[in-house]
Amino acid sequence: MSEVESSERLVHVPLGDRSYDILIGSGLIARAGGEISTRIKGRKAAIITDEHVGPLYLDALMDSLQTDGIEAVSLSLPAGEKTKSFEHLMRVCDLLLEARIERNDAVIALGGGVIGDLTGFAAGIVRRGVRFVQVPTSLLAQVDSSVGGKTGINTRHGKNLVGVFYQPDLVLADTAVLNSLSKREFRAGYAEVVKYGLIDKPDFFDWLERNWKDVFSGGEARAEAIATSCRAKAEVVAADERELGRRALLNLGHTFGHALEAATGYDSSRLVHGEGVAIGMVLAHQFSSRLNLASPDDAERVAAHLKAVGLPTTMGDIEGELPPTDILMQAIAQDKKVKGGKLTFILTHGIGQSFVADDVAASEVFSFLQEKRPG
Repeated sequence: MSEVESSERLVHVPLGDRSYDILIGSGLIARAGGEISTRIKGRKAAIITDEHVGPLYLDALMDSLQTDGIEAVSLSLPAGEKTKSFEHLMRVCDLLLEARIERNDAVIALGGGVIGDLTGFAAGIVRRGVRFVQVPTSLLAQVDSSVGGKTGINTRHGKNLVGVFYQPDLVLADTAVLNSLSKREFRAGYAEVVKYGLIDKPDFFDWLERNWKDVFSGGEARAEAIATSCRAKAEVVAADERELGRRALLNLGHTFGHALEAATGYDSSRLVHGEGVAIGMVLAHQFSSRLNLASPDDAERVAAHLKAVGLPTTMGDIEGELPPTDILMQAIAQDKKVKGGKLTFILTHGIGQSFVADDVAASEVFSFLQEKRPG
């Protein structure tokens, strides 16, 4: 393993023989070949990217691999949530088999959460598991989806309902690539950063309220926010890898958010994942207040911060009409966080005091959503 430069952060995810490192810093794509070759024995790799990211970073990654003696093939898929499908999963699997990627070779996800989830799923099922490297190129992927081993695709029944837990062997979070993100994409990723403060790190939420402008402008504050987020997720994943208990807290805002994404048909022009999570986190705090579990002041504080950075905070902020509440409820009932037919939500007693509520009455959720609908 190469030495970590002083300006970089290293976060270790301790999972026994499935442990791995997250490297966070600028310029990591140019050094990817060296970092991968010290950890993975195979001399071949397959890179999966998308049509937005590939033109920006694929050549640099291929050059880095070639420099370190790794022969690579690549596949570029359409960008967007709809790529997480059976059709594109088969395309990735076919490429890996045609390229004769073996168990000790590397499958590399170069992209955001969609590419990471899809590629990780393929890596987990081809030859019953090949080596997997995440090179996340969005803030959302760097702080959330690239860490923890959740992979999967969407179906007409809902989001992420088909997949496997499959840990990467390495995560290379190159902070320099975030400069190419649109403001909307960066804000969407920032919602997941805020989530870690709201789960159980109120001091981090306080810090973000004071320093969010520096996080957005880049530099040390951005790297520190990413590292803090990754450490928070690594800690939870190490304690509960397969989401049998505490890891469910990472879904704060996601049950509402996923339902809203489904309601828009995963149309990224209307709503992207991080925006759904932002609205979902506000709804979770408001719902907790409605159930007399938390102060309404906390919900207002969460909404105020997310609104200040430019994120949507209400269902009325979503462009276009939403389907009736009973359709939203169907999406919530299909969510993978349902247990025994009972609705499971991540609720809160206040900022940094989230908990798993396993038996939430559907009637309460329905009336709450009816109340929060626009118009």
